[in-house]
Amino acid sequence: MNHEAATATAHRPSVLRFALHGLEMVIAMVVGMALLGPLWSWLWPGLPDDVTAQALVMATNMSIGMAVWMRIRGHGLASIAEMSAAMYLSFLVLLPFTWAGLMSPMAFMTAGHVLMVPAMLIAMLRRRREYGW
Repeated sequence: MNHEAATATAHRPSVLRFALHGLEMVIAMVVGMALLGPLWSWLWPGLPDDVTAQALVMATNMSIGMAVWMRIRGHGLASIAEMSAAMYLSFLVLLPFTWAGLMSPMAFMTAGHVLMVPAMLIAMLRRRREYGW
């Protein structure tokens, strides 16, 4: 394969590249939770008793892990801010239902994580070229 063909192939938009980038961010989020979770537990021993604080701390841990990885991958601050907002938005939308007693803490945490996926997808599709599609 000549140099021009190799360059064109390397820069061709790809659903696979887009999906892999999303997977990388999910892995970075899990790493953020795994590394920062124990720190929060040590700093804030009563954290497990407050589902609101738990969700916001978890969103922060995921955002930090993901933001570090996105910077390593060369993303700008606007993209990082949008993706971080997706971490919080999924929980913030559901908090009033939890506070009103209409949703259990477990259902809240589960639904928050499930809603995070489409929120991230929307952020990625908004800047699809940046994410390889």
